[in-house]
Amino acid sequence: MKKIILYTASLLLLVTTSCNLDYFPSDALTPEQLSKDPGGAIYITDGNYSMFKDEYEYKGLYASGNTYIRHYMQMTEYPSDNVTLSGRTTDPLYEAAVYRTNSTLKNVSTVWWLGYKIILGANSVIENVQDGASVESDHIKGENYFLRAITHLHLVTLYAKPYSYGRDNQGIILRTSTNTIESSFSTVGEVYDQIVEDLQNAIALMSKGTRRGNAGYVSKEAAQGLLSRVYLYMEKNQEVVDLVTNEMLNGASPESKLEPTATYPSYFANALSSKETLWAIAHTSLETKGQSSIASMYINDGMGWGEVLSSDPLNNLYDRYPQDVRYTSYVIPKFDSNESVMMISWPVESSGGDDFRSNELRDVEYNAISKKYFFKEGSQDISVETEIVNGYPLHFIIWNGSKYHVRLTRKMQNRNSFPLYYISKFSYQDGDPMLSSPVMLRWGEVLLNRAEAYAKLGKETEALADVNVIRQRAGLSGDALFTTHNIKERGYGSALDVVLDERRLELAFEGHRMFDLYRNKKDMDRRFAGVQPWEIVKYDDSKIQYPIPFDETSVK
Repeated sequence: MKKIILYTASLLLLVTTSCNLDYFPSDALTPEQLSKDPGGAIYITDGNYSMFKDEYEYKGLYASGNTYIRHYMQMTEYPSDNVTLSGRTTDPLYEAAVYRTNSTLKNVSTVWWLGYKIILGANSVIENVQDGASVESDHIKGENYFLRAITHLHLVTLYAKPYSYGRDNQGIILRTSTNTIESSFSTVGEVYDQIVEDLQNAIALMSKGTRRGNAGYVSKEAAQGLLSRVYLYMEKNQEVVDLVTNEMLNGASPESKLEPTATYPSYFANALSSKETLWAIAHTSLETKGQSSIASMYINDGMGWGEVLSSDPLNNLYDRYPQDVRYTSYVIPKFDSNESVMMISWPVESSGGDDFRSNELRDVEYNAISKKYFFKEGSQDISVETEIVNGYPLHFIIWNGSKYHVRLTRKMQNRNSFPLYYISKFSYQDGDPMLSSPVMLRWGEVLLNRAEAYAKLGKETEALADVNVIRQRAGLSGDALFTTHNIKERGYGSALDVVLDERRLELAFEGHRMFDLYRNKKDMDRRFAGVQPWEIVKYDDSKIQYPIPFDETSVK
């Protein structure tokens, strides 16, 4: 049903604060309407931003928690090796976590459907706002080029093979106008070429203006930051270096663009006002989603399910430098009330037909003579041994004739045998444990984009310098920093391996890990406790792409 759009100052104010924007981009304004009321372009643009976060019914079936950003963050992070799902759930996030997706799942369908609604809304403004009319109108048009670009990028990375696998693979439907009659699929290369063109247009159009408010609005720098990611995915490494060095930094130090170490622990709760944020999907205190929020699966703090936890492999990587601010601030272990008790945990085969692992949990005592922790198995003492691997200590036991690597910690609370390592990157905006403005682009990523590009260009010293800027911001120094001389003794074959581990540490839970491994043609090792199959997912396995929704393919 067509909506009648009234452009008044009060309605515009309502649009920017409403959590359920009553706007459908199929009601695109005509050029004549926009020329009579230029404020309409702002109205539509704000509606395009809102579609990333607002709850929508899909085919009248469901609405609660049915948001683009919630599904997107789950679809990108849950198939990775950063998190572990501690039990079954009827939410389709389960299928994402275990790589058992199908074309009728609501997350698969909703992200596709809402993505193209956002693109259609952006096209409405791009088509109908004249270039050069004013600095402000150019900026609005540039914002929509950015929104069209990032949405196409989300869709092509989710529903098609990585660019590095070949330009000619089937991509997605490329929409560059409000004419929706043509629905043929473009190649991956064609989609990426259009994304680059859109971002270049966005940069040019926003170059004279300024961001309209906080980091919930995009700017020239946001478009440049996204372009650095796109160039990296396209393996245009020199272009990444040139863009970040000459245009984005332009003589400024990398450190000057980052949130300082002292305030980094509260960065994600205050992302909208931070200099590091290039773009976040802005939420206000009126827009908390409670049990339907992104945070709800990651934490239980008076509210929330707390069923998706930081994985053992990621925790082990952080444990190499336990003073790392990223670990102490955003991974929250829930300890038992008795501070004197220690425990070990390790994955064991679960009973039943599915190939997943729960945890064996044992309290351990300290033997002052052997200086080792141990637990009793019948009449036998099982000691926790320590070995040094690549310069870092690893704990293990010999149990029933087999060697098991174990985690040694203070005794922790658990769910279904999974120690509770809560994740707080999506919590505590305005003190609300369920509220955040999810960060989609930030300077921490941009510097690591350049680091990866440097590594692939053979400039290892420069790559490690960027990595060390990130590590120093995390509170690390001295031997915790990397040089070309110490990476091999720490088990790294190349600077690229160092960069990928640093991307994992810095960007954990933000939706990058799956793309970082697979686009670099590296396998995903998911042999850790969780409901996912105990397996190594090969980078060329067809299941790493989400299926095109049935509603799309059934009308062909």
